[in-house]
Amino acid sequence: MLSLLTDRTLLWLGALLYLAGFLTGLVALTKRQPSAGQRTILNLFLVGGWGFQMAGLYVRGLAGGGCPLGNTFEIVQFVAWSAMVMYFFVGTIFRGSLLGLFTAGYAAALGLVSLLIPHWDLVRGQKLFGNNPWIEVHAALAVFSYGVFGLLALTSLMQLLQNWSLKNKRLNGLFWFLPSVVQLEQINYRLVLLGVTLLTISLGVGASWWVRNTESVHLPKLLVTVSVWLCYFVVLLLRWRGRLVSVRFAWVCLVLFCVALLSLGPVNSNRHGYKPVARSR
Repeated sequence: MLSLLTDRTLLWLGALLYLAGFLTGLVALTKRQPSAGQRTILNLFLVGGWGFQMAGLYVRGLAGGGCPLGNTFEIVQFVAWSAMVMYFFVGTIFRGSLLGLFTAGYAAALGLVSLLIPHWDLVRGQKLFGNNPWIEVHAALAVFSYGVFGLLALTSLMQLLQNWSLKNKRLNGLFWFLPSVVQLEQINYRLVLLGVTLLTISLGVGASWWVRNTESVHLPKLLVTVSVWLCYFVVLLLRWRGRLVSVRFAWVCLVLFCVALLSLGPVNSNRHGYKPVARSR
């Protein structure tokens, strides 16, 4: 039985449990007052999905000899996993809100899409980081920051919905369970601050090794990564100075994350310095 639980099987189970949590949350919304038991069931699905996903990534990490970031499939899975980790920390602030539902749908979508696109997992790096723990930390922090930015995109979407509901006086149904605008403003600022901090540390660690060997990273990958960091840094600076707030801030964070996700393609395609290994099916 245990031999059947391959890395992809574990990741499939994780994605399906996320989907089950999302559907459970949707059913709960049909009732005017979702019970504490329904919220508990949702969280159990999310914890179970996260556990299976972590197990799948762990198995792949053992096979690759490092953090499982060897191809687009693993990066997308890691981004979904990171967002769920952040939800477990942030979700307690929004108790009874829709953040769990939004996060479940987001993680399920990323997990299932990556599993359903075989091309993303055709080859992967073996000894991707050359047994260098600092480069591995650099890569892990960078991708984890994308998970933080992903959760920021979800809370930004919630802020846009809440603003629309207040403007149009729609305070029932779905909108009843949205966090307050004040809560969303505060958590959005903290998330963008955390994401920029993690990405800054990641770039600092990477730069300390890059200056020793400037050919170790392709220029397009470097430009894309620094551009993503610069965009989020500017957003953080404008938010801190009160020049970008409320709806405009939420829209920028939402659009910027979509652009950041698209940047994963060129970043991964510029990997080199390791031998690609075909994935067995």
